[in-house]
Amino acid sequence: MWALKYSRRLVLLQLLLLQLPWLDTAVAKKDKPEISSHRLDNAPSNFFYFDDSNTILLHNREGGIVHRSEDAGKTWDKVDIAGGKAWDLWRHPHDNQKAYIMGKGSTHWHTNDQGKTWQDFEIPKARPSLFRAPLAFHTEDSDKVLIHGEVCKIGGLIDCKETTFYTKNGFKEVGVLRENTRGCVFAHATPEFDTGDEDKNDDRVVCVTTGRISFDRREHRLAVSDNYFKDEHEPLLEGDRTVHGIINIAVVKGYIVAAARAPNTDELAMYVTDDASTWHRAVFPSDSRLKEDAYTILESTSYSIQVDVMTVEPPNPMGVLFTSNSNGTYFTKNIPHTNRNMNGIVDFEKVQGIQGIVLVNVVDNYEEVEGSFGREEKRLKSQISFDDGRNFKDLTADKKSLHLHSVTEMSNIGRVFSSPAPGLVMGVGNTGKYLKDYEEGDLYISDDAGLTWTLALEEAHKYEFGDQGSILVAIYDEGPTDVIQYSLDHGKKWHKVDLPENKIRAKALTTTPDSTSMKFFLWGTKGGGSKTEHWVFSIDFEDMHEDKCKEKDFEKWTARLDEDGKASCVMGRKQFYNRRKADADCFIREKKFEEIEPDFETCKCTEEDFECDYNFVRSEDGKKCEPGGPLPDPKGVCKDGAKKYKASKGYRKIPGNGCEGGKNLEGEEEEYDCEHTLKPPVSGEINTERTAFPAKSFRGYFYLERTESSSESSKVGKDETVVMRTDKSDVYISRDHGKTWDQILKGEEIKDIYPHPHLNDACYFVTTSNVVHYTINRGDTFDSFEAEAEPTRDRDLAALSFHADFKDWLIWTGAVDCDKKGSCHNNAWYSTDRGSDWKVLKRFVRKCEFIKEEGRGDKEKLVYCESFKDEKLDGPLQLLSSDNWFANEKVHFNNIVDFATMSEFIIVATRDQSDKDSLKVDASVDGQTFADALFPSNFNVPVQKAYTVLDSHTHAVFMHVTVGNHKDAEYGSIIKSNSNGTSYVLSLDNVNRNTPGYVDFEKMLVLEGVALVNIVANIEEAEKGSGKKLKTMITHNDGAEWSLIKAPQNDAEGKAYDCDAGNVADCSLHLHGYTERRDPRDVFSSPSAVGLMMAVGNVGEYLTTKSEKTSDTFITRDGGIEWHAVKKGNYMWEYGDQGSIIVIVRDTVSTDEILYSLDEGQTWTPYRFSQKKVHVAILSTVPSDNSRNFLLWGQEEDSDSEIVTFNLDFTQIKERQRQCRLNENDLNDPDSDYYVWEPKHPSQDNNCLFGHIAQYHRKIIDRDCYNGRSIQHLHSIAKNCECTRADFECDYNYEPAKDGSCKLVPGLSPPDHSKICKEDPERKSYFTPTGYRRIPLSNCEGGNELEKYEPQERPCRGYEQEFAEMHRGLSGFWLFVFAVLLPGGIATAVGYWVWRNWDGKFGRIRLGEQG
Repeated sequence: MWALKYSRRLVLLQLLLLQLPWLDTAVAKKDKPEISSHRLDNAPSNFFYFDDSNTILLHNREGGIVHRSEDAGKTWDKVDIAGGKAWDLWRHPHDNQKAYIMGKGSTHWHTNDQGKTWQDFEIPKARPSLFRAPLAFHTEDSDKVLIHGEVCKIGGLIDCKETTFYTKNGFKEVGVLRENTRGCVFAHATPEFDTGDEDKNDDRVVCVTTGRISFDRREHRLAVSDNYFKDEHEPLLEGDRTVHGIINIAVVKGYIVAAARAPNTDELAMYVTDDASTWHRAVFPSDSRLKEDAYTILESTSYSIQVDVMTVEPPNPMGVLFTSNSNGTYFTKNIPHTNRNMNGIVDFEKVQGIQGIVLVNVVDNYEEVEGSFGREEKRLKSQISFDDGRNFKDLTADKKSLHLHSVTEMSNIGRVFSSPAPGLVMGVGNTGKYLKDYEEGDLYISDDAGLTWTLALEEAHKYEFGDQGSILVAIYDEGPTDVIQYSLDHGKKWHKVDLPENKIRAKALTTTPDSTSMKFFLWGTKGGGSKTEHWVFSIDFEDMHEDKCKEKDFEKWTARLDEDGKASCVMGRKQFYNRRKADADCFIREKKFEEIEPDFETCKCTEEDFECDYNFVRSEDGKKCEPGGPLPDPKGVCKDGAKKYKASKGYRKIPGNGCEGGKNLEGEEEEYDCEHTLKPPVSGEINTERTAFPAKSFRGYFYLERTESSSESSKVGKDETVVMRTDKSDVYISRDHGKTWDQILKGEEIKDIYPHPHLNDACYFVTTSNVVHYTINRGDTFDSFEAEAEPTRDRDLAALSFHADFKDWLIWTGAVDCDKKGSCHNNAWYSTDRGSDWKVLKRFVRKCEFIKEEGRGDKEKLVYCESFKDEKLDGPLQLLSSDNWFANEKVHFNNIVDFATMSEFIIVATRDQSDKDSLKVDASVDGQTFADALFPSNFNVPVQKAYTVLDSHTHAVFMHVTVGNHKDAEYGSIIKSNSNGTSYVLSLDNVNRNTPGYVDFEKMLVLEGVALVNIVANIEEAEKGSGKKLKTMITHNDGAEWSLIKAPQNDAEGKAYDCDAGNVADCSLHLHGYTERRDPRDVFSSPSAVGLMMAVGNVGEYLTTKSEKTSDTFITRDGGIEWHAVKKGNYMWEYGDQGSIIVIVRDTVSTDEILYSLDEGQTWTPYRFSQKKVHVAILSTVPSDNSRNFLLWGQEEDSDSEIVTFNLDFTQIKERQRQCRLNENDLNDPDSDYYVWEPKHPSQDNNCLFGHIAQYHRKIIDRDCYNGRSIQHLHSIAKNCECTRADFECDYNYEPAKDGSCKLVPGLSPPDHSKICKEDPERKSYFTPTGYRRIPLSNCEGGNELEKYEPQERPCRGYEQEFAEMHRGLSGFWLFVFAVLLPGGIATAVGYWVWRNWDGKFGRIRLGEQG
């Protein structure tokens, strides 16, 4: 009743006022803004205006609550729909009616009316992604949204699968877009982007996805779909090649940008498309490289991309600003030494609403900062450009240089300097030489878009623009205050207004995004500590000033002025605004929520309106366009013997440029030499370059190979660098694969060369003293540091340890007290600045290593040390770890022999407490927790003397355990672990090893699950002193089954072997393995020649001695199933151009010729490379086997004082002049030079391996072309297969029987599979053991699922009733899992890693005694 009476009184009062004509309505107006306040329970975590409205949503994450205000913050209502579960709040960027509340789980909410009403929606079994923005939007159809989520099995971080969902109808329905994504975008995500195809514009989605069979980020790729991934294709990014290693994707105005990273480099390749169909690689100047976490895509334009590339690394990072041409492919330098912070944020901002004006901060003392590793403080200066970054000049206030705090030190939300208010720019800073601290700054303003500045208010203030610039609001920002200030005349005069509360500390001041509102929103805090209060304020100017602005109150304002104060042109147009005069006594009320549109005048064309046309690039000085390569011959002019011809200068008008008349560079021609239209003449022959060195032998060589993401310039992109050390400790470098050599570090006695295992560009040269030389640019320049001691004197230990992520982090192991008898020991130091500063890590160590490895969730500073207990050299060796540089440490084991890291596993050999003469193994996958490794119960080795860790790249550890340790009769068993390295099953007995502990075991690169070993066939005789008799065996299913290798029918001369190849037991192929190699890098297979292996061996009952008479050279083209004899005798081999060229040369015999094959070894052509016979010690090429150059290393017969190298260059042979064509999207393309090959298991009729059919690209053998850029050989997984015996191995406590089945070891019990219920609380049942467990690589489905063959399915505790109603037949396998955290990803391809990063171990890491 009270409310009714009150409302009636209000109506009567309004009527009474209307009846009093003598009452001037002006008395109702106010002389200051109305301010209202509201207290919040917690700090807001996010708030925003809906565009073109006074409605605000505010999110309080701590309380899980969203608040809503319809009157710009004057009054508030709680959005009572999430029940305290509101985890995040998102505004639709293209629809001012829609917003989204994300919950922590699968339930979320959306609004279509600015938050008046909300509807919930479900993302099935998923929670929002923790790794990327949960939502991605379509610019035209706001009902289309992508949702990034995670589907987790156990509700935690264990075993989560990133999955993207989608809706086309505003969340009425939600479907799965694609699993295993790493971020997706609509192609039409911005108004500026246009595919040029209406259908593609509507639904095209681009995603970063995982590899086809691997989650390794090096295999991440792009996938594109126009029908929400009912179908998808992988776009061609570099010519006709797809690119893997995609790490990120973004839509920037009218472009989609993708970044790719190759292994062992921090350099990135950037790919750009402006239509979501055709991609180009972005080309930067030759002295600039994109690095991961070292470039920032800035606010760009509709006609160019602007990128800041870091040039000086943290802690004081700097960059250089680049701008692209109109299709985003060629970048030119704008301004160097830009300021950036540790998060990659750059001091760069465009003035909103005005084309071409940019403010930046640059580092003035860049020379001092560059080499200081953070010790020199940056001195910043502010600069401004009025022509899109082509020219910059200082800001000035009162004829003094002005410097402003920018984006790296944001003190408010939104843009830093400007708003849509035309020409008004504000900032906090100071005049003088450099930028001072924020608290020493004042508030400055410019009303001519930054051309001139004046002091607005003393001391630092937050500020905001309203009513299109007719209202400016500021609040003190150096401490608490109880007033705000405002100006109505572009900052000339300011007025104070008291806040309704006591003093607050301002946190944010904002208004509507278009700055047309007369209402402002302020958030601040009162008090401190636990008594902190959070307040929000509404500041309303609507009841001030009775007049609306009239025509006389506006002026035509020129947006940009040149040096002479005249209107300047950008993109062929002058820009003007009709804006309110500074002294006009009015507000622009009627244009609320309407942004001012500029007027334009057309300019005459000048050079700035043109860019370089296709096939042309900017010159280094940026002044003209130059041919980017050979030019086409116009109309065949040069064929008639002419020496010159005329053609375009290489310019085109920038698309979208509006200039008319004036200069027309498109029509200008220039004279070119006809020779520039032709490629260099092809000799058709192999070219050879000989170099001699004054030495007796080579002591080591290393390739510093450029990666696929490296820049393509001739200076840094195409060279093939190799470094070499001689027996005289002289070091040489070649940048052209041995054609020319230069001696480096003359006068220095180089003891060892350490290529950085995680960065191909870096290499360290250790001297016999404490001086270390290094290069980080592959020999362009060299630097040095002094370590704290000379390098360790232990030959089996490395002096340097490198961090996988932080390339400048080093651990140095040095020898100290070596002048005292019996006191020489190792200490370890660490450096985080590439050796400039060292700190003690640990004393009395054997070795220390960084543990951080991709695939393991290790802490960044986690270090393991083997340290002598109590610093006594005769004491036991402890395994210690620390994640804070040993300020604190953890003792893992008190008496170890050694530890090894490989992929995601850490394996430790410790002395058995019950038997000090025996060893035991422990394993960890998280670097923190270890568990005992349980060996097979039927594997009885009373005294375990030595282990060799062989391989772990198939998500399981292969380990050789020495069984027989008699000298020259050593052998052992290979056992294979489960996925956390703790439970082992027997794979193969009697495997050969040598006295130092290395094993005849080798995994084939690229193909899954293929490995070769040599076994000792005469154990008893060998242990009695007879020589070993070896046989070679091969597995095609990752060690589950082994077999002898079927012998070829005929030898290399076409003659039949003198044994029956049908009787495999007495007549099979045997190969000389790892234990006989001079160089462990001489492996059978190649990382890029899929399916190929070469080896030296013999056909017979056993492997014979390696000699010219008894050994032949063999090749297989199908992954080891069928082998062919190549040549009689011993040969070394190398693969080039991904296997399209194979070179072999005689081993142990002097020669003057090599043989090469262009058809995978079917035919061979001799080539004489020397006039003299040469004893060739090494045949090499780049580690990726992707070069057409090879190197022979040796000594000529008549010389004992000099060694030689021969470069063999195959780039000129006529059969390899055309690059092969690959059509990823049409395998039946008749013009394609590739076919699809499917590997198979020899005992299977189909091509199923590990539960799927893998398809690989291989070059058609007789096509005369070269591969060039590395092919992504794995084309696809054609299908998943039904399970067979080949997909299973024997479970724990089971062993293979003679018939191939798995039988329980007599006297032992089956493993307890019920423990899977504890590991997975959602599991309702489990299967009792059958004796089989699925191979970790296999993803077979249905068929003969042996882990379910005649088992009993039993309910998990608590699910007995549900179990009775459950559908039987759940797929999957379960094995005994110990209390060790599961690893988060698939292990990396360790074979390729070893080949690229030889560290003296090559996967044969010995733990224990060597003989």
